[in-house]
Amino acid sequence: MADSSEDLKVRRTAAAAESTRWLTGRRLSVADTLRRLADVATDEKRDGYGSGGEVALLESEVAELLGKPAAVFMPTGIAAQQSVLRVFADRAGTKRVAVHGLSHLLVHELNALEEVHQLRIERLCAEPRQPRPDELAAIPGSLAAVTLELPLRDAGFVLPTWDELVLFAEACAARGVPLHLDGARLWESTPYLGHSLAEVAELATTVYVSFYKGLGGLSGAAVAGPVDVIAEVRRWQRRLGANPYTLFPYAVSAREGLRSVLPLMGDLHDRAVELAVALQSIGYRVFPEPPHTNSFRLYAPRPAGPMERAAVRRMEATRESLTWTWQPADVPGWSWVELVVTPDTLAWPVDEVVKAFGELLED
Repeated sequence: MADSSEDLKVRRTAAAAESTRWLTGRRLSVADTLRRLADVATDEKRDGYGSGGEVALLESEVAELLGKPAAVFMPTGIAAQQSVLRVFADRAGTKRVAVHGLSHLLVHELNALEEVHQLRIERLCAEPRQPRPDELAAIPGSLAAVTLELPLRDAGFVLPTWDELVLFAEACAARGVPLHLDGARLWESTPYLGHSLAEVAELATTVYVSFYKGLGGLSGAAVAGPVDVIAEVRRWQRRLGANPYTLFPYAVSAREGLRSVLPLMGDLHDRAVELAVALQSIGYRVFPEPPHTNSFRLYAPRPAGPMERAAVRRMEATRESLTWTWQPADVPGWSWVELVVTPDTLAWPVDEVVKAFGELLED
């Protein structure tokens, strides 16, 4: 009898704890994490409610990287983006915000924008692609802000081309509405866009970035933009309870990510493109093709149940962790998983990755 999904989940958790090699990155123990933070901290002063110390240093670094006058650090991206969109709504005198239908703001936040701030969501589109200027033009009336998620994670980490991004930004500017970039993975987007972080950020009024995804930090996010906007965002940060007594562990890990991982983004994207080509040669499919960032969706010509069982068995036998859990695809008989290329991935020769994934189809 095949293992139930719950049995497989338990086995996967146990096998992951015993793994000694990771394709997409390992999670350090609590003790190892704290030791690493102590080793990389550069300021002995602790922040107070997000003021001073490593937090102030991080905010200055982010503002410089993004070419914005000011930045504010927060423990979560949800609080960060709620704050900046609320500021725009209060300033504009309208609650209407244009958002992609697959945006994290709508899909993963329990309708927070409407429930907490009574914002009215206008959907630019719901297709697995970036929105177009004509779709923005089709939304009549006043808007407080327009958001773009770069890349659009729930569409498969999809980006616009640079020219498409410029045209969309120009459409927002012509309409007189602020463009806010939901840049949770903006660090990973510059190789495909072919422009620097500051050049991308220059197209928007405000930019949100995350530190625990591509950069491998503990948690946390930042919003960068004009001084007056960021000052108001800080007020909403307080109202939302998003400035705890101290934030220094998150800031230390975020700054370490900027130092050690951000310079690798070009290499990570190149490896993702290499892996996409190689894995398609043995029967897999990828989306987008080629990948726009260091992350993409990998599709297998086998149902999710057998793929997951094969993955868990291989993990138990080899003590190698390849991916997260396989999910059913829209096409019957196929399954998919997000493949995220991290610095750990660079230690795996491409042919070893291909061999490992080939075993999942043969098991």
